[in-house]
Amino acid sequence: MAPDRTDAATSCGCKGIRRCLMCEKFKRKGQLEPSGPKVVHRFLYNPETRLALCKDAKAAAFPFPGVFLWENFISEEEEKALISTMDQDVWNQSQSGRRKQDFGPKVNFKKRKVRVGGFSGLPALSQKLVLRLQQEPSLAGFQPVEQCNLDYHPQRGSAIDPHLDDSWLWGERLVTINMLSNTTLTMSLEQGLPELGLGEEVHVAVHLPRRSLVVLYGEARHRWKHAIHREDVRERRVCSTYRELSAEFLPGGQQAELGAQLLNIALSFQGTPI
Repeated sequence: MAPDRTDAATSCGCKGIRRCLMCEKFKRKGQLEPSGPKVVHRFLYNPETRLALCKDAKAAAFPFPGVFLWENFISEEEEKALISTMDQDVWNQSQSGRRKQDFGPKVNFKKRKVRVGGFSGLPALSQKLVLRLQQEPSLAGFQPVEQCNLDYHPQRGSAIDPHLDDSWLWGERLVTINMLSNTTLTMSLEQGLPELGLGEEVHVAVHLPRRSLVVLYGEARHRWKHAIHREDVRERRVCSTYRELSAEFLPGGQQAELGAQLLNIALSFQGTPI
């Protein structure tokens, strides 16, 4: 069994403005205070109608494209096996109270450089999951080249700040399996939706049930930032996010040869965490 670093009280991976409970308790980093009152229009995503519904009924619902939710994507037995296998490997400290395991190439996003590094493929247990998700029409042709496992725990104050995933290396669809507990994915648009009379920041809460799969694509992938807030991590939560290659690394793209090499390694499903 690999060492479990969950209770390393004074150890964390936060840098810069990032915060977790360990920073705030042991490193004397104060929790960032908001600069002033902030107006936020809050909506709730309905996966059946694919509408964002206003929580206080003060604004009209609007279509929210780019989210696909697959409940009970994995069984209880599969979840247990996945978590057991992950916990046998080392969890590395990451930002904002998270721990992580990476299965992917070595990437410098600022310099736009990517190399194989120690990448040996996606983990073996992901093979049947990838075959299963490819049966969904919206995921036809999805070939993951990277898998990132993240571990969240309320005792560490785990969260992930609003962000957009890279689109130079990573392709159109982001696929995540949510395990061990329910949580909420918060989609945000700082500039609001003036065309709907919403001039201030807009949040859309997407509830993620335990063992569900969520896909972000289109506007939800490229326009709306996504986050997991600290208050939405009430129990241990583990997720696996799969990313595909962008057009630049696919046949016909400038780096197609490198892309093919990375995919061959990824889809060997013989990987160990980097």
